[in-house]
Amino acid sequence: MTPLYRLVSYVIFALLACVPALRADREQNDALNREFQAAIEQYDSGHYAEAATALEKLLPAVPQSFEVQELLGLVYSAQQQEAKASEHLEKAVALKPDSAAARTNLATNLVRLGKLGAAEEHFRRAVALEPQTFDTNHNLGEFYIQIGKIAAAMPFLEQAQRINPSSYGNGYDLSLAYLQIGRVGDARRLVHELIKQKNTAELHNVLGQIEEKHGNFVTAANEFEAAAHLDPTESNLFDWASELLLHRTFDPAIEVFQQASERYPKSPRLAIGLGMALYSRGNYDAAVKSLLRAADLNPADPRCYFFLSKAYDSSPSQAEEVIARFRRFAELQPKNARALYYYTMSMWKGRRAQDAALNVQQIESLLKKAVALDPKLAEAHLQLGNLYSDQGKHASAIPEYLLAIEYNPDLADARYRLGQAYVRTGEKQRAEEQFQIYQRLRAQHLAELDKQRAEIRQFVYSAKDTLTVKP
Repeated sequence: MTPLYRLVSYVIFALLACVPALRADREQNDALNREFQAAIEQYDSGHYAEAATALEKLLPAVPQSFEVQELLGLVYSAQQQEAKASEHLEKAVALKPDSAAARTNLATNLVRLGKLGAAEEHFRRAVALEPQTFDTNHNLGEFYIQIGKIAAAMPFLEQAQRINPSSYGNGYDLSLAYLQIGRVGDARRLVHELIKQKNTAELHNVLGQIEEKHGNFVTAANEFEAAAHLDPTESNLFDWASELLLHRTFDPAIEVFQQASERYPKSPRLAIGLGMALYSRGNYDAAVKSLLRAADLNPADPRCYFFLSKAYDSSPSQAEEVIARFRRFAELQPKNARALYYYTMSMWKGRRAQDAALNVQQIESLLKKAVALDPKLAEAHLQLGNLYSDQGKHASAIPEYLLAIEYNPDLADARYRLGQAYVRTGEKQRAEEQFQIYQRLRAQHLAELDKQRAEIRQFVYSAKDTLTVKP
């Protein structure tokens, strides 16, 4: 929203009109006006404490002065003393209820206090008082965007745009609103108009999102690239690299992620993105290294461990380092079933081929604890069944495979291992049924690729910066 307006100057004689009793004493009036002017200068200079002291001293002499009450409210607001500010801004509105600016200042203060209903009322009253003013329409529109009422914001942002088509901030807000409600064509048109006025990286970024929604991948990638070249922020580089990753242009994605990670070495999402791109390209060892770095940059981010577990399945050579990261994650989130599952599987996978004395009882105990935390964790049931099968306990494995299938009927490995267990227990017909389902699921290889794309897309969208309106 438009910031609280600054009182560059007042018509000082208005103060006199509020205090008829002072007219007989011209010298005293002049002194009061000088004090008030000094308070304005302190406010404009950012000396808010001094301005507050001067105004509080002045207020008893002129308690009905709109100007003094308004300025004192603004001073306290500038000091983030919102409750004290509200008291004086409310008095200012009471003294001059037909002032749209006073209502806007009070509404802005009420937003900061979390009193959204009252704030909305004053923003709307300001529009009613000045329906053809840019600020009143823009402020109300932006207020609605900030509380998530995009549809309610539209008419006011559009009216503000009609009043002042050259306003970059309102146009940017409006283009984002169009994009969020699906009016992609209107968003594209407006952004192109804004670029003619001001060619900025953020506008190209928005255009990239617009073209992505239209399914124009090449154009979208070009716009994200333009944004990154104009302003190579971490966010713009992430968006460009992510667009390339989303559409499986892995080599360019890897290159951009690598360059971005060198520029912003402390960005966990860039490290995750690089790891995903390397994994998708089949460079599993390098993928694990990048994801380990991401885990160290943000140990609590569950997205990192999901992709680390996938990369580790294909590259177990860094077992001890991976196990250490998963152990830390499980310790950070002791009630997280998947964190415990990752840790258990990292130990089992990393050591079973190297350590003949692997403590299978510990693995069993941890897997049971994971399914106790989340009984619907199909993968944990599958691995518990595998543990029993590896020990020849096929009768114990079958119920775990059945639970895995119950919670995830498309888990192909569970179908295959269940079929094997049925063979071992002499239930050949049941085994054949499971093998047939397994063959059908494996034939859906393209669906696996789609699943991988969905996982990448979910990460990219969850990791993207939330678009915000202009201040």
